[in-house]
Amino acid sequence: MSILDRLKHEVLTADGAMGTLLYSYGIDFCYEELNIEKREVIEQIHLDYIKAGADVIQTNSYGANAYKLARYGLEHRVRELNKTSVQIAKKAATPNGRLVLGTIGGIRGMRKSSITLTEIEATIREQADSLLTEQPDGLLLETYYDFDELTTVLKMIRHLTDLPLIAQVSMHEPGVLQNGLALNKALQHLEELGADVVGVNCRLGPHHTIQALEEVALPKKAFLSAYPNASLLDVEDGRIVYESEADYFAKAAVHLRNEGVRLIGGCCGTTPNHIAAAKKALASLPPITEKKVKIPQPIIIKETVTPAEPRLHEKVKTERTIIVELDTPKQLDTAAYIEGAQALQETGIAAITMADNSLASPRISNLAMASLLKMNHQIRPLIHLTCRDRNLIGLQSHLMGLHALGLHDVLAVTGDPTKVGDFPGATSVYDVSSLELIQLIKQMNEGISFSGKPFKQKANFSVAAAFNPNVRMLDRAVKRLEKKIECGADYFITQPVFTKEKIIEVYEATKHLLTPIFIGIMPLTNARNAEFLHHEVPGIKLSEDTLKRMKACDGDKEASAKEGISITKELIDTAAQLFNGIYIITPFLRYDMSIELIRYIQQLDRKTNERGIAHVQPTSN
Repeated sequence: MSILDRLKHEVLTADGAMGTLLYSYGIDFCYEELNIEKREVIEQIHLDYIKAGADVIQTNSYGANAYKLARYGLEHRVRELNKTSVQIAKKAATPNGRLVLGTIGGIRGMRKSSITLTEIEATIREQADSLLTEQPDGLLLETYYDFDELTTVLKMIRHLTDLPLIAQVSMHEPGVLQNGLALNKALQHLEELGADVVGVNCRLGPHHTIQALEEVALPKKAFLSAYPNASLLDVEDGRIVYESEADYFAKAAVHLRNEGVRLIGGCCGTTPNHIAAAKKALASLPPITEKKVKIPQPIIIKETVTPAEPRLHEKVKTERTIIVELDTPKQLDTAAYIEGAQALQETGIAAITMADNSLASPRISNLAMASLLKMNHQIRPLIHLTCRDRNLIGLQSHLMGLHALGLHDVLAVTGDPTKVGDFPGATSVYDVSSLELIQLIKQMNEGISFSGKPFKQKANFSVAAAFNPNVRMLDRAVKRLEKKIECGADYFITQPVFTKEKIIEVYEATKHLLTPIFIGIMPLTNARNAEFLHHEVPGIKLSEDTLKRMKACDGDKEASAKEGISITKELIDTAAQLFNGIYIITPFLRYDMSIELIRYIQQLDRKTNERGIAHVQPTSN
C-alpha cells in the first residue's frame, strides 16, 4: 500500500535524525559518503528506527547533490551515492514492510547569491533522477528556508515523477517563513504546485512547531507532515546537544496529530528513543478530519516617516550631487575630524560618507560618528556597512539602530578580508555577501526582519551598492551591477577612477542602466601615494603621464598636493560631463583638497549654467 493510501486512514510515524546519530558516533565528515564507505553503519541506523516503530524511513541523501558534495571533492559521485542510499534503505525497510522516501535537502539559507535558481534546478534534477532510478516510495524535500528554491524544485520534480512528493519548509520564527510569508499560505501554495504532503521540519522544537501549525488549515487534498527538532539546540564543550526527553516528544506528537498532522517524524536531536515513544503514543489514534484553526492576531506594519531631505538616489537623477568620503579616525581624538566634516558641510555637499573599518583596520565606529554629525552639526551621513565584521544578528541589530537614530543612507559592501588589515588573525564573518545584505535591508523596508518576523514598522533605507570599475573585464563588473539592481540597489558608488579613459569606459558600459552612479574621484597627495596605488592596489593603474607628473614633484609637499589637485581637476572635467553624481574621496583627512575640488565642480556648473548649456548627462546617470 502506498504512503498516500495509508495516510488516508492512519497517522504514520517517520524516522528521526540520521546526522544526530552519526555526529554522536564522532563522525564529522561527509555523511553521504558513508553510503559507500560505511554502508553497514547507515543500514543499522535504518534498522534501529524500524525497530523503534517507524513506518517510513528516509534515505541518507540529504546533501547528496553536486553543489554540496563539491566541498568534499565528491561532486562526480552524485549518482552513485544517491542510488546506494536507496538500496541501503530498501534493504532495511522492504523485509519489514516499511516505506522509503528519497531525501533531497535544501541548499540555500540566507545566502542566495552563492547559487542561482537555475543552477539549483539543474543540480537537484541530477539528484532526483538518481534517486528515482532505484524506485523509492516517494521523495521528501526537506529543510527549505528559501521558499523560491522549494517551489522551483517542487515544480521541476513534479514533472519528473508521479510518485508521492513531500515538501517541507523550515522557519526561523513560528508561523512565518524567512521571506515573511505566513506558513498557512505557503503550505497551500505547495499543495497547488502538486505536493502530496506538505509540512515543516528542522530549526524549531516541538513547542514552536505545534504553535505554528495551530494556524494551519487542513489541506484540501494533501496531508500535513511535521518533523520537529528534539528541542532548541545548546552547546556543551563545543558540541551541539539537544535537551529533550522521549516522553516529552511523545506528548508533542499527540499534539501534532491534534493539529491534523498525519506524518510525524523527527529532525535534529531526535533518536530511535524519541520515535519509539511517539509511535507508542500515536498507536491508537486515528487521523483527525476537522480542526479549528487559530486565527492569528493581525500585525499592523506602520509606515515610517519619510525624511524631509530628498533621497540621494532621487536627487542625483535631476541635479549635480556631490558626496564626500571622510573616514573616521583611527585614534580617539576627534577634533580634527569634526572640524573637517563641518568645513565640508559648509560647501553645500549632499552627504559625508564614512567607511566601515576600511582595509580591515579599526576606526571609531561610523555609526557613533554619524550620529554625532547628524545630531550636533546637522550633517547628513552616508554610512558604509560591511558584511565582514558582523554576523546576521549584528547586521540586523546595527540596521535597527541606524533606523532608530534616523540614519537612512547606507552603502552595503562585502568588505576587505581581515588578513589585509591590522589584525590578520581576526575572523572574517561573511554570513552574507553585499547582494544578500541589500536584499535583507530592502526586506526591512517592507517591515520584515531577516528571519521573516514582522517589525511592526517599515524601515526607510536608501541603499547604495559598491562598483569597482578598475578590473580587466568591465563587462563582468557591470553584470554584477545588474544583479545588485535586481537585489534592490538604489544607486552605485564607484571606487576611485584615475584616468579620463576609464571614466569614459565606465559611462559607455553603464549608460543602459537606469540606476544612478556616483563616480569616484580621489586626489593624489604625492609620488609615493601614486606609486603605491599604481603598483600595489589590485586593478588600479595610473597613466605614465600621471606618474611622471607626480614624480617631478617628489619631495615637495606643497607642489605634490598642487599637482595632485591639477590632475584630479582634469578628471573632473570629463566626469562632470558624463555623471551627475560625483564622489570625492578625501585622502588622509586632507579635507582641504576635497574642498578645493568641490569648489571647482561648483564653478564648472556655474559656467555651464551661465552659458545656458545643460549638462551632458546620460538618461541613467
